[in-house]
Amino acid sequence: MVVAENPRVRKKIKLTRADTVFNITVRVVAVLALVISLYPLYFVVIASISSPEAISLGKVVFLPKEINFDAYQFVLKESRIWSGYANTIFYTVFGTVFGTAVVLMAAFALSRKELWGRNVIMKLMVFTMFFSGGLIPTYMVVNGLGLVNTRLVLILLGSVSVYNMIIARTFFQNTLPEELFEAAELDGCGTARFFLQIALPLSKAIVAVIALYVAVSHWNSYFTAMIYTTNTKLYPLQLVLRDILILGQSLTNITDASELEAMAERQRIAQIIKYVVIIVSSAPAIAAYPFLQKYFVQGVMIGSVKG
Repeated sequence: MVVAENPRVRKKIKLTRADTVFNITVRVVAVLALVISLYPLYFVVIASISSPEAISLGKVVFLPKEINFDAYQFVLKESRIWSGYANTIFYTVFGTVFGTAVVLMAAFALSRKELWGRNVIMKLMVFTMFFSGGLIPTYMVVNGLGLVNTRLVLILLGSVSVYNMIIARTFFQNTLPEELFEAAELDGCGTARFFLQIALPLSKAIVAVIALYVAVSHWNSYFTAMIYTTNTKLYPLQLVLRDILILGQSLTNITDASELEAMAERQRIAQIIKYVVIIVSSAPAIAAYPFLQKYFVQGVMIGSVKG
């Protein structure tokens, strides 16, 4: 006769001195890592509502000084920031849809054993992760296609990632059994229908992961716009933020007193609003992450550990 152990009655394991020291060390390191990670974000928040003079003098450390909301008022009145915000949302939405669709379709095709030459195709794609044509050849190709100074180039470039495709392919290989495809094929289901109606509904985790990767990449992107666009109406928010951060660099070349005073005022304004713009540009990504966190963790673990 086997007597079931009462889960409430458990012997307390006695920790050794080494275990206690190790646990304390781990907790201290974890707290330090948390503080180091969160303090820059906290500083940006308190600096955005402090006076620029207090920030320049180093008075803003843990609490805001001379609280005011002038920077937020300036941002609400600055049309260039809002146009950049609208452009970034546009590029992120359509770039994410395009990038996620292409990555998932390519990954599913490469996960199928019946695809002829899939190993060669995979090796060629991996080759591009280490070697590329370079900036000038890429610009010549983009210019030859007539995509310079267009919204389309900011949606297409950077949307497709081989790294994301490898993660998705590994997910499909380890999650979708071959018997499921064979059963669907016996019922008259083709490959495209299987992908849309069976594979995708069963792969919500990896869809969320790839969409999050692509969306964050588009949201933070500024280099593509800086290289391929000269029209300020097409600038994303990150490029507008870059212009604001370098607003006061030409002060050393000013000799006229009136111009120097005007430029100093511009630099003061730039110092105030750069913290607000950082919050504005980061808030949507930070707000969306908690809703995708469970899919993010699940998809990454399945795609990496089993690979």
